[in-house]
Amino acid sequence: MSAGIATFVLAPLVVLVAYVIFGIASFGSTLFTVPLLAHLFPLTFVIPIAIILDAAASVTQGIRLRAEVNRRELVPLLPFLLAGIVLGVVLLVRLPGNILMACLGIFTLAYGTNYLIRHESPLRFSRWTAGPIGIFAGVTSSLFGIAGPIYVMYLAGRGATPEQIRATVPVIFIFTTIARIAVFSAAGLIGREVLLAAALLLPLVALGLYIGNRLHGKLSRERAVRVIGALLVASGASLLLRAL
Repeated sequence: MSAGIATFVLAPLVVLVAYVIFGIASFGSTLFTVPLLAHLFPLTFVIPIAIILDAAASVTQGIRLRAEVNRRELVPLLPFLLAGIVLGVVLLVRLPGNILMACLGIFTLAYGTNYLIRHESPLRFSRWTAGPIGIFAGVTSSLFGIAGPIYVMYLAGRGATPEQIRATVPVIFIFTTIARIAVFSAAGLIGREVLLAAALLLPLVALGLYIGNRLHGKLSRERAVRVIGALLVASGASLLLRAL
């Protein structure tokens, strides 16, 4: 398949499916876009685009679900997320591409496996874990554009309801994506090509969110989790093989 077909057919299709997933669960778009688009483009190009698209989707979803936001758990997490974001950008700029690709493959494969074998009973977290979990989530969001499952795990471990999680995660994304856009711009990672690609893909984000929000509640959560897990395992394994 030529590079032109990959760019103009596969990439938009990946983005559309990713934001259908986001519309259903309020997270998971970058779990889909970043590993798959990394086969077509460098991570330093893919991740800034994913961040811009997530910013638009998060604002839309956050406004729509704002009544259910769990502010009590949101506020303590934010300062640590911001610190982790800065550290993650430093690592993204300095680490070689093949090492980043291998780390992304391992990260995605681990998440996918967890989704396939996970149980519904969540881990329980104390208040102090907002620090280390927030820093780790911030680093992974900058390095790989992926942190949604970490937020979900933390909020569930703090006793948030599924409705609160679905509403709170997009609000976290609003803060973290704005911070990442600022830090990535300062690092010179958001240029004209990134902005143009993001602008061309935004209509697919809107369409995906519309479809996903319509599907939410009609699909079994357990089935959706298993399908996402299988996709992540396949994507992570392919990235790891490519890096090696």
